Amino acid sequence: MEWHEMQDAKYHQMTETPIPGLIARLAVPTICSMLITSIYNMADTYFVSQLGTDASAAVGVIFSLMALIQAVGFTFGIGSSTCVSRLLGQRKQQAACESLSTAFFTSIAFGALMLVFGLLFLEELVSALGATPEILPYARDYARYILIGAPYMTANFVLNTSLRGQGSAFYAMFGIMSGGILNIILDPIFIFSFGMGIRGAAIATVLSQLVSFGILLYFNLGERHGSLPLRLKNYRFRFSLYRDIVKGGLPSLCRQGIASIASVALVRSCAPFGVEAISAMSIVNRVMLFIVSAMIGFGQGFQPVCGFNYGARRYDRVVESFWFCVKVSALLLTTLGAVMFLIAPQVLALFREGDARVISIGAAALRMQCAMLPAQSYFIMSNMMLQCTGRSAPATLLAAGRQGLFFLPVICILPHFIGLPGVLLSQPISDVCCVLLAVLLSRRFLRELKLLDADQREEQARWGEVEG
Repeated sequence: MEWHEMQDAKYHQMTETPIPGLIARLAVPTICSMLITSIYNMADTYFVSQLGTDASAAVGVIFSLMALIQAVGFTFGIGSSTCVSRLLGQRKQQAACESLSTAFFTSIAFGALMLVFGLLFLEELVSALGATPEILPYARDYARYILIGAPYMTANFVLNTSLRGQGSAFYAMFGIMSGGILNIILDPIFIFSFGMGIRGAAIATVLSQLVSFGILLYFNLGERHGSLPLRLKNYRFRFSLYRDIVKGGLPSLCRQGIASIASVALVRSCAPFGVEAISAMSIVNRVMLFIVSAMIGFGQGFQPVCGFNYGARRYDRVVESFWFCVKVSALLLTTLGAVMFLIAPQVLALFREGDARVISIGAAALRMQCAMLPAQSYFIMSNMMLQCTGRSAPATLLAAGRQGLFFLPVICILPHFIGLPGVLLSQPISDVCCVLLAVLLSRRFLRELKLLDADQREEQARWGEVEG
């Protein structure tokens, strides 16, 4: 089948296949890749935690640096992906190719800048992220190698989201899972067998990311896979193109960038209560990322469907797919949250067996966050819908809400009044506020979609009468 024929077949598939089956087909590969990513994040935390509480806390400190790298990658990845899916829905393949290539090469350039400036000011960077004197040597060793991988780690997000935005979720899954599984294998070898300690964990991560980069790049280069061709000749230094990419990626930049700031604020708020509190919250963050990853993977199956159909003016399918995803993800998170609530102490003991204080703090925090899990389905799906349809302002506001508008003030103020419980309650309180904001923003947009759909049906009826 020729490339243009493959694109036509993909268009009809995305705009005509029944919603439940279509989203399920696209979501299964993304759920698998998200789960593998979360598992290797937890494996990284598990193996490093065997080196001691200080090393475990250092991973929590550098988590904010990795969130910053992700922020850059997601800005260009999600930004171009939302443009690509809408442009393909409008059958503008060349414009979609230019959006992808421009985002890819720009992400590498930004990753290179992070590498250079990060290594030049490594000591200052790690200290600014919240490393205490005990944690500093571990955090510095870990950060150095993570920064070396920054250029292709940022590009990975563009390649991954590009394939998903085009409806080629299986290829994206294969690339991400290959790197994730390799990371799980390399961690114990480098950390223990080669005696490299925390440096080994970082090296395993960047090598695994490099393998993922190679695989994802291969699938993005070949038209034989039905994907858009990634070419340097398609790069365009054009204000309007960058505006559209940044506009689409701004919610992701806010979400990930503010998450990095929130991670630093969390570490600093935990510091007065000891390194055990930092270690406990680091573990809880990784566990929660694992729980939510399945739902985010499901939502990533929704994003290309949403973008394609919005571009094709199938507003009824946008609304249908949104509510389908909210219901399924709420059921999924309720089940996972209930299980994790019951076994919270055992989960923490897997990482820090025998460390009663870490287990006690972590189990309490994990249970509080699990209680709010079902509500996350609504605001995450609302954020994805607004972002995919080009509603940058409300999507950005919602993306900034959870970790920024609500979490930062609470984490900075509440612990001063009630101590450690204030740290543990900060995330659940911000989740409640974010759900209320999501309801306010999404209901207005859903009403707008219904009006657009009614207008389109009216227009089609008039054309039918004319032709008749």
